[in-house]
Amino acid sequence: MGLNVTWRDDDRFHDECGLFGIWNHPEAGNVTYLGLYALQHRGQESAGIATTDGASFHTEKHMGWVADVFSPERLRRLQGHRAVGHVRYSTAGSSNLRNAQPITATTARGPIAIAHNGNLTNAESLRREMESDGAIFQSNSDTEVILHLLARAPAGPLEEQIAYALSRVKGAYSLLILTLDALYAIRDPFGFRPLTLGRLGDAWVVASETCALDLMEARWERDIEPGEILVISDSGVRSLRPFPAGDRLHCVFEYVYFARPDSILWGRNVHTVRKSMGRQLAREYPVAADIVIPVPDSGTSAALGYSEESGTAYEMGLIRNHYVGRTFIEPKQGIRHFGVKVKLNPMREMLEDRRVVVVDDSIVRGTTSRKIVRMIRSAGAREVHVRISSPPIQWPCYYGIDTPTRKELIGSSHSPEEIRRYLGADSLGYLSLDGMLKATGSDPGQFCHACFTGNYRVGIEPEPTPQLRLFEG
Repeated sequence: MGLNVTWRDDDRFHDECGLFGIWNHPEAGNVTYLGLYALQHRGQESAGIATTDGASFHTEKHMGWVADVFSPERLRRLQGHRAVGHVRYSTAGSSNLRNAQPITATTARGPIAIAHNGNLTNAESLRREMESDGAIFQSNSDTEVILHLLARAPAGPLEEQIAYALSRVKGAYSLLILTLDALYAIRDPFGFRPLTLGRLGDAWVVASETCALDLMEARWERDIEPGEILVISDSGVRSLRPFPAGDRLHCVFEYVYFARPDSILWGRNVHTVRKSMGRQLAREYPVAADIVIPVPDSGTSAALGYSEESGTAYEMGLIRNHYVGRTFIEPKQGIRHFGVKVKLNPMREMLEDRRVVVVDDSIVRGTTSRKIVRMIRSAGAREVHVRISSPPIQWPCYYGIDTPTRKELIGSSHSPEEIRRYLGADSLGYLSLDGMLKATGSDPGQFCHACFTGNYRVGIEPEPTPQLRLFEG
């Protein structure tokens, strides 16, 4: 019997959100649509845009990819010269339209729209507290918790209410908040998730990554700083810093996998950092081989670095089908490793009778990596050496990444040698933690690496807000 296979069956980590906002542009809705297009890699489940002309709000959001959600008719309805947009991949909150963002509401101050990238680790306890006081929630997204905290804040300027609301939450958040008269761009005091400021003519632009600025030829200005509330209005840009300075804890996995290679992240080009990781990996785990191949596209940059450092030829031994949609149906007569084969195809001409180094960014459960090794062998490879440009993943993330439970992470309960045997590889090498941090070219102390070490430097509750278990079933 045929099987529906979806993109959720991917055996890897997923970021959950991309943000885009613009102030003072005559085509704010259309430009936001383009910005979300550039950020599609950060979330493929739903997309939404809210715009305002200063008098009223217009919102369009739906399940699906950006190109599917925003038809010309929907874009025409997004009138106004100010906008915020969001692409989503669920962590906290289930997969349905009521959790799509931006979340909008009518308040005593007028309409408001909130878009969030991250995960609040104390959202459940705050939610229970407010429900016991009579609050009614329309979704199970942690972002709505912020909206309720805003509504309960003492009277005063909105930026003070925002600071009050965020002083109650723990965890990771980059936020865009749009009102009739201002756009607020906010990062948590530790700076887990990226957020950057740009300029497009007379318009101000805020985006999760610089690749969204590049698409519309906006000029990068600077990153929003950890703990900063940036207020953008017709009066200009104001910077507020209401939170005590904390240690910087940038998510190192943004460099390993999440961010687009062409983005500038925390001062460095992502592709360059990944090549450095590949170079360091070659130093730590050299092997006699004929070719180096990536698992596309996640291993491409690191494989180039490995090839250059080792002097081993780089080849495209696996070809990725970039046109795999949300679902695909297996024929009734089953095909071995179908879920991987529909996405990746080995090139026998490159692999046959060769000693192959195959480079990828990470191993999560190991099931996909095992199938890839078997595919490469079936194409005639004489040896298969697996190299991973990050350390073994051993712990779940509670700061905005969709991860399996710890028991599902193969690195949490098996040694590299046991994993090598499971994969069926001739050798296996993981980049060391020190090597990965060194390759960033930045201060190693400014990164969160809890998924590798279990060192959760921002406190989590005994039972933190669960991330949606997309790896189950």
